[in-house]
Amino acid sequence: MPRQYPIEKTRDIGIIAHIDAGKTTVSERILFYTGISHKIGEVHEGAAIMDWMEQEKERGITITAAATTCFWLPTYHREDGEGKDVQDLREKFEHCINLIDTPGHIDFTVEVKRSLRVLDGAVVVFDGVAGVEPQSETNWHYADEYKVPRICFINKLDRTGANFEKSFKSIKERLSDKAIRLQLPIGEEDIFEGVVDLLAEKAIRFEGEHGEKMIKSEIPENLKEEVKQRRAELVEAICETDEHLIERFLNGEEIGIDELKKALRKATMANQIVPVFCGSALKNKGVQLVLDAVIDYLPSPLDMPPTKGINPKTEKDEEREPKDGDSLTALAFKIASDPFVGSLTFFRIYSGTMKKGSYILNSGKNKEERISRILRMHANHREEVDEIYAGDLGALVGLKDTSTGDSLCDPEHPIVLEKIIFPEPVISISIEPKTKADQEKMGTALRRLSEEDPTFRVSGDPDSGQTLIAGMGELHLEIIVDRMKREFNVEANIGRPQVAYKETIKSKGMAEGKYIKQSGGRGQYGHVRIRLEPLGRGEGFEFVNEIKGGTIPQEFIPAVEKGMKEALTRGVLAGYPTVDMQVTLYDGSYHDVDSSEMAFKIAGSMAIKEGIKNSNPIILEPIMKVQIIVPPNFLGDVTGDVSSKRGKILEMGERGSIRIVDAHIPLSEMFGYSTTLRSMSQGRASFNMEFSHYEEVPRNVAEQIIEGKKK
Repeated sequence: MPRQYPIEKTRDIGIIAHIDAGKTTVSERILFYTGISHKIGEVHEGAAIMDWMEQEKERGITITAAATTCFWLPTYHREDGEGKDVQDLREKFEHCINLIDTPGHIDFTVEVKRSLRVLDGAVVVFDGVAGVEPQSETNWHYADEYKVPRICFINKLDRTGANFEKSFKSIKERLSDKAIRLQLPIGEEDIFEGVVDLLAEKAIRFEGEHGEKMIKSEIPENLKEEVKQRRAELVEAICETDEHLIERFLNGEEIGIDELKKALRKATMANQIVPVFCGSALKNKGVQLVLDAVIDYLPSPLDMPPTKGINPKTEKDEEREPKDGDSLTALAFKIASDPFVGSLTFFRIYSGTMKKGSYILNSGKNKEERISRILRMHANHREEVDEIYAGDLGALVGLKDTSTGDSLCDPEHPIVLEKIIFPEPVISISIEPKTKADQEKMGTALRRLSEEDPTFRVSGDPDSGQTLIAGMGELHLEIIVDRMKREFNVEANIGRPQVAYKETIKSKGMAEGKYIKQSGGRGQYGHVRIRLEPLGRGEGFEFVNEIKGGTIPQEFIPAVEKGMKEALTRGVLAGYPTVDMQVTLYDGSYHDVDSSEMAFKIAGSMAIKEGIKNSNPIILEPIMKVQIIVPPNFLGDVTGDVSSKRGKILEMGERGSIRIVDAHIPLSEMFGYSTTLRSMSQGRASFNMEFSHYEEVPRNVAEQIIEGKKK
């Protein structure tokens, strides 16, 4: 089956934003204008195509990243080709867009992170009333981490309180000083009519039932002066990124639109400029121009640098070009349970071609898998294909050994791509099946759900014998339990949410572990001496081997490290995992006959427990970044309440007549906060929160945690 669209006419993009900025509404309009859907699905009616899970329809939020493929013929080619054969125009200029609509809620941040890892560009959507919100910042930093070029769309300009300039300034101040306007709105709030294209110097209005007719006209008189000024700023910003253009610009030469667009494309792909567009997706204004911008300014897979990885055989760096003829290189970025076909593995192909019936290698696990079915995804609808090419996104059915972040490649040319690193869960609850019949089903359900979601963990509590599930927040775990009930028919009782505390050390320490056991037959002997020192937050556990002269034989060293790692899963203060320390094994002794791996493993475990006690152990708690949106007359009550929760107020700002409070508050103080806040503000205040960092717990709180654990 030949490739339908050349790789240079392919775009792999994501739509990212804070919750409720209108991402899914933008996606629905994109599907409508590109002809994938013939009816616009509205989020508020629970009919959005991209929000296909039951939980998404009920809550009106996106939970899982939905992938779809659509096709777009830019509007300017249609205008130029009026009266010409449409099929001919499509063959020449139509592009294929692989689109991922990601969640905005912080509890599902994993979906954004893994999507950005495989995308070449992003459209970042902002609420025209609120501007930059906390989750927009988090997602922006993820995009920075993966160097993803992006364009911005300031949405909801028809809403009361919408302010394009204020929202634009918040992007410039809080996210990137490289942001530059490409459009201006014509009116705002209830008189929002359309946009001005600054490059073309034309006013554009949207008519027809769904805004499908774009009418170009002269710029309104009251905007002419501002358009002139903003266009000059835009042209200067573009020319500054190109040494040939800047020379001509400084000489006062007029530079053509095509040259400016070409330079702007180059600058956007290099993250030197972030173009900003505006409109209202709900009122069908401006979305077609965002699609044009995706084609004009965001990269195709060919524009991206070659993919880098490590050859597991030679352990040398290798590169793969985005070509169909190169060796197959793909990354599995998401596993999903599908009620009809079982397990679906979503992947992105960086190079080569994947064919039905062939074998691929999961290079990280060194396991071969056979490709039985390849699917192209359209949200929850799918189309089966025999072959899929470089730059494409797709899904495979029934892979047995593949999980999120695994590299898939040609067995003859193995390569391991960089893994995706996910945040640690911060909250856990105990869960138990209601009946004996639910017991077995619950194990299967939890296993399947944890394969899908790398931020969801399942473990057993050795003290109580309960099963614990951990995730990124209360909503995350609520959705997991709901999915168990609906998709796997498992009824379960759940306990109260628990905070995922951690333990660490504050000072350096020394310790020795000696395990000697003499019984009938062969004895056991293991002896180690270690040094401990604290590491920075988030640095984990580091093991250093300084054994010289064979005081401990080399074959026993891995056993010592293993014993230590196992001991660290249960801390000495309250049994929480111990993190952020370096342990150096510097001395010890062994017995020619009695020493064994088991003896050294136990000695390592004994030594590290002793060492932690000698190194000033402390408990760490997750601190959340909280933003509270509150009317001014309730501000005093809210800030007083934040202080009573051991919170630190970082910043207080204004958004029109509303006050914004940014604070750091321990997660343990935030349970049930939505009820507290509602009653404190007569239901008029709202908040959102996301994980920020771990911090030492005050002594009195630490004592309560230790006491609570003993009970």
